[in-house]
Amino acid sequence: MNLKITGLGTNGEGVGRHDNLTVFVEGALPDEEIFAEVTQSKKNYAVAKLVKILRESADRVKPFCPIYDECGGCQLQHLSYAAQIKWKRQQIIDAVERIGKLKGVEIFDAIGMENPLRYRNKMQFPVARVKSELQIGCYARGSHQIIDTNSCMIQREGMDEVLTAVKKILQKYNISAYDEDTHRGILRHVMSRIGFNGEIMIVLVTATKNLPNEKNIVNAIRHELPKVSSVQQNIQTYHNNVILGRETKILYGKPTIKDRIGNLTFNISARSFFQVNTAQAEILYKVALNFAELTGRETVIDAYCGIGTITLFLAKSARKVYGIEIVPTAIEDAKKNARENKVRNAEFIAGDAVKIIPRLYREGVRADVVIVDPPRAGCDRKVLETFAAMSPRKIVYVSCNPATLARDLAILFELGYTTKKIQPVDMFPFSSHIESVALCDLNSVE
Repeated sequence: MNLKITGLGTNGEGVGRHDNLTVFVEGALPDEEIFAEVTQSKKNYAVAKLVKILRESADRVKPFCPIYDECGGCQLQHLSYAAQIKWKRQQIIDAVERIGKLKGVEIFDAIGMENPLRYRNKMQFPVARVKSELQIGCYARGSHQIIDTNSCMIQREGMDEVLTAVKKILQKYNISAYDEDTHRGILRHVMSRIGFNGEIMIVLVTATKNLPNEKNIVNAIRHELPKVSSVQQNIQTYHNNVILGRETKILYGKPTIKDRIGNLTFNISARSFFQVNTAQAEILYKVALNFAELTGRETVIDAYCGIGTITLFLAKSARKVYGIEIVPTAIEDAKKNARENKVRNAEFIAGDAVKIIPRLYREGVRADVVIVDPPRAGCDRKVLETFAAMSPRKIVYVSCNPATLARDLAILFELGYTTKKIQPVDMFPFSSHIESVALCDLNSVE
C-alpha cells in the first residue's frame, strides 16, 4: 500500500491511516509518503513493513550506529534530536488529554541534552552462544535474538572496553549461555556500572548457584580492567524475563560503587535503582525541587525513595524528609548515603508505602509535600488514596511513562488534586521513552 505517515506511536513507529484502519510502520516518520507491506492485520489496526520511502521527512537523519537497523536498543536514531524532543513532549500532551481527560495543564518544552551520546552509566546485555561463539549485545527488534556488539554509543566511555574484555574472558573459560527455551546453561546477562570517578562494577547474572572457573574469571577481569572495584554474581533461577534475581554474591571488591548527582555522592549496589543518565537526573531533581517550593519548614515524604537520590536532594531545603522503599538493600544504601553526605534530617524506612504512610500519620507526621517516582506501571489506586488521605498541599509526581502518569493524574484529580504543570526531561535520547515531573496542588475548599 501507499501510505502517508501522520504521527508516531508510543514506541516510535510511524502511524498512518488506510481505509479507516490505523497502520503502524517501524522506521517511518511523520510527513513521509511511503510504500509499505502489511505483515500483521487485526480488527482495529495493522502492522506494516517499510518497503520504500516515496517522500522523505525533513527530520530524517542517518543513524550513527552500524547495527541500528537490527538492534532494538534504540528506536529513534533516524529522527533528528530536535524532532525527538518535540515528539516526546507531544506524547505527554496526548496522554494527558486522551487518557487523563485533563484540561488546562501547562506542559513545557522537553529539556534535552546538549550532547546526547555516551550518557548511560549502566549496561545490561543478554548473552547467547551461536555455534561456538559467545554473543553479548542487545535484543533484535521485536525478538529475543541477540545482536552481538562490541560498542554502544549511548553507553558511557569505558563500557565498550568492559564489553570486549568480559566477552573474551567468558569465551576463554567456555562459560555456557543460558537458553530461554531449554532453561539450560549458565550465563544470562552481563551488567556493568561506571561511577563518576571511572570505577567499574561488573555483575555476572547466572541461572546457576555456581560459576565455573570463578577465581580465574575474576583474576582475568581484574587484569584486563584495572578500574574494576567490584565483581559480583547475581543468581536468577526463575524462568522469566526479569534480569536480576534476589541473591547477589560479591566475588571481588566492594558491594557498591559511587556516583554523583549535583554535590551529593551515592553508593549504588548491584540491585539498586539509580538513574542511568546522571547529567539529566540532576536536571530532573532540580525540577522536582522547584515544583515542591520548599522553604525549610516542610515535612516531605518520598514514597519510592530507592537509594535516597531525590530524598537527599530535597533534604537540604526541607525541615524533615522521610524516604520509603520496599527493597531493604536500597534502604541500607540510602542510610549510608545520608551519613556520607552528612544529611541529618532524613529518615529512611523499609516497607510498603501503603502501610508505612498511615503509620506515620498515626504517629503524628503531617506531610506538606509528597514526592512519588514509581516504576513504569505507575501507582496502584490504593497508593494514591493513601497519599491523598494525608492531605499534603502538593504532590510532585516523577514519571517515566506518559500513559500511567496521565491515568494516575486523573485519579488524583478525583481525590482533590489538580495538575498544574508538567516538565518533560529527556533521560533516554534515541529511545521512545520520556521522563517528566508533574505538580499536583491540593484543591482549596471554598
